[in-house]
Amino acid sequence: MATADLSSGWVEAIRQRRKALLQRLGMGAASALVFSPILGWDFSIAWVAGYFLVQILDLWVFGPVNAGKSQSFGLPRFAAACVMLVANAAYFGSLSVPLWLVGGPMGGVCAAILLSSGAIYAVVNAPRSRTVLALTIAPQFLYLAVTPVFMVTHGASAAFATAFAIAIAVFMTYCLSTWQRMEMARKSEEAARLDAESRRLHAEEVMESRQAFLAAVGHDLRTPISAIMAGAGVIQDSTDDYHTRNQARLITDAGLMMKALLDDLLDHAKIEAGRMTVEVDDFNLRSLIAQTARLWQGPVASKGLKLRIEGASQVPAHVRGDSMRLRQILNNLISNAVKFTDTGSITLKLKAWEEEPSGYSVLIEIQDTGPGMTPAQIQRLFSPFDQTTSGVSARHGGTGLGLAISRHLSELMGGRLTAHSRLGEGSSFTVALSFPRANSETSSLPAPERAGREVVARALGGLPDKAPVAPPAAPAPTPAPAVEAGPVAAEPVETSPVAEPEVAVEEVAEDDAPMRVLVVDDHDINRRAIQLILQPLGCEVTTAADGLLALKACDAQTFDLIFMDVRMPELDGREATRRLRASDNANAEVPVIAVTADTSPEDITACGEAGMTYFVPKPITPASLLGAVTHVVNGATIRPPQENRIEAVA
Repeated sequence: MATADLSSGWVEAIRQRRKALLQRLGMGAASALVFSPILGWDFSIAWVAGYFLVQILDLWVFGPVNAGKSQSFGLPRFAAACVMLVANAAYFGSLSVPLWLVGGPMGGVCAAILLSSGAIYAVVNAPRSRTVLALTIAPQFLYLAVTPVFMVTHGASAAFATAFAIAIAVFMTYCLSTWQRMEMARKSEEAARLDAESRRLHAEEVMESRQAFLAAVGHDLRTPISAIMAGAGVIQDSTDDYHTRNQARLITDAGLMMKALLDDLLDHAKIEAGRMTVEVDDFNLRSLIAQTARLWQGPVASKGLKLRIEGASQVPAHVRGDSMRLRQILNNLISNAVKFTDTGSITLKLKAWEEEPSGYSVLIEIQDTGPGMTPAQIQRLFSPFDQTTSGVSARHGGTGLGLAISRHLSELMGGRLTAHSRLGEGSSFTVALSFPRANSETSSLPAPERAGREVVARALGGLPDKAPVAPPAAPAPTPAPAVEAGPVAAEPVETSPVAEPEVAVEEVAEDDAPMRVLVVDDHDINRRAIQLILQPLGCEVTTAADGLLALKACDAQTFDLIFMDVRMPELDGREATRRLRASDNANAEVPVIAVTADTSPEDITACGEAGMTYFVPKPITPASLLGAVTHVVNGATIRPPQENRIEAVA
């Protein structure tokens, strides 16, 4: 059977009429009720019953379109639809005829008002479709066109009839032009909406490409930073010359500053893209605050300042939240205080109380005796990059992102970061957070030595002097020991400089054969950096530029340890590890250490699920790399790949 395709305009107009069904029924019933004193109740009730029947037929004819089941009709149904539109409008306008016949000239006035309302209804409820407009407004126009005839039959002069005919023509023209203007306005609005949607999609694409670009740049920048820090670390650990050690330490500190700035830029990009997230896990809040305060003892003392802690006894121990992000906030705030305070003290004021049903509210206030700020400066304080426009960056370094990132992280954790200051009276920053109680007790946290040194580097433009590290005397030295954090000290406490621990060196059981290590990375500079760190230990190092070459190397010989980059062409590190674990290769159970710049929790989890054993973040330092080797060689139980567990070495 032939079909008639319904245009989108027709369909929209029909569905608009369906939405106005109650309005049509109300108009019909109200009209019959209003004119019942003229026409009589019997006629009015009969007319309303007929009008409701017409609406039922209308619903049946247009049912498939209104229900969204069809965009096309067979020709008979399409013809019935056109007849239905005309009949519906004509039946409503037919009430004007008895008004003229029974009511005379005054009834004719009522009829004119009735027909005008029907025409306006047709204009409003026929969007996008001239066909629907023509079929629904034509009956009203025809009834109006006959009105001068009724006027003449009731004794009106030709002048009155002519004037009314002209008025009807003007009204018809007005209705049609109004529909046209409504259509133009609708099209303009739709065009604006589509343009806004296009711009939104374009902006999202730009943000995604920007994210991808920043991620790629961040990954690529960590490669030379790794080489710089690895080379400087080897020089610093292998020379007895004081000046050479100082120069190597300066290079290391500069590398840490570069990475800290890069991390801030990447965090800010994540925030702008709405991709920054926080993790929830059990941790020891007292240990975290104690470790953070201990980290800043040396830098604070080196500026002749005092670091105080007040209210430590109020702080709960075991809570749930994101310890890494909280540490980042505190480090940023203390860094800011140290940066701008030349004399006096920096005070951590702690307040906490239980919050029903099962949690704590915690206030952490960092006060300094710096120069303070004006109201205008406070207003701009949390604006990203703002300090670069006010000369602060030139004097103190940094990007101006630390406070903006800290406020956003506080909000993500369900809290708030506020600042109060007066010029010449110092400043205070208050973090207000709520923590649920921990599900289990946690006695300590991993020491934040590496991340903390980066923050100190960013704040002071250099790091506290570190005792020289003796060159390795055995194939595998141990990593720097974690700083054990007990309960936060009682109030008030003044701290003094604490020297950083040296990297201890332990003898490894003698073995006639050297350790055979496979280093897999697509950047030659990274392969060389790892080789530079391992070769003084007597390791036999083989390198591969991608996952496929790594698997071929595993087929050719047996290794004791594999360092595997994650992002590589041809075959990435995770897939290469999966294939190695699933094979019957002699290296299938060999520990695989992930070496990558992708350090989010999701990335670490993905490495563990791929069968990787340990995780070393870029930029690589001798301590982190040798720490990983120590874990493998000196007594750490290597978790089988199927446990999907992974350990980060900082």
